[in-house]
Amino acid sequence: MKFENQSFMAIAGRPMLMLILALGAGVAGAEEKFTDLLPGEELATHWETAGNWSLDKQGVVSLTPRDGEKGWSRFDAYLWSKEQYRDFQIEFDYAVQPSGNSGFYFHVGDKAKPVSDGIEVQIYESHAKGPGKKLTDHDSGGVIPGIPPTSNAAKPAGEWNHFDITVQGKTLTIKLNNETVNVVQLGEGRLAGRPETGWIGFQDHGLPLRLRKIRIRNLQGE
Repeated sequence: MKFENQSFMAIAGRPMLMLILALGAGVAGAEEKFTDLLPGEELATHWETAGNWSLDKQGVVSLTPRDGEKGWSRFDAYLWSKEQYRDFQIEFDYAVQPSGNSGFYFHVGDKAKPVSDGIEVQIYESHAKGPGKKLTDHDSGGVIPGIPPTSNAAKPAGEWNHFDITVQGKTLTIKLNNETVNVVQLGEGRLAGRPETGWIGFQDHGLPLRLRKIRIRNLQGE
């Protein structure tokens, strides 16, 4: 009887083992499809900019605006990708100083006009706002123009925050520090008429910014 029980358990456990192996293979496959956008110590492999961005040996990108570099309208100073993307998943960490302000742009059809010819996911020092305060599209995880995040998930100034942003078809999903803070239907409302493909980039707002662990997965055709 003991032998029969052991045989039964072995047979019964096979589906669970197969499921675990399949899930593991799926995760490994997804990981393999990500491209590291900060390989080595060479920022120019995947990016171009006229701004004062640098990549150190620890894989941290730092924006240190030069004297006189203020505001967000110096579009050539943004950190722009060399490739264009349509459907994708991008992950990255960011850290801002008090009152820090930047943004992640995507589907930018004209790099000279990213505000009107692209979509921005806001990067901001929102934690200082505190709980219960009304959020706007200019809080971290908001979508410009016009869509605030559903919650204030940002960490304090100086700490690393993690964004996981997916654009697939008409749906934009934004996770900030593992919390879903926005699910947006592209092409509707104030986002109507925006390009459906284009460059990605990070805004130079004339304020210090740090980025790390930037990686992207092309979802075209998935």
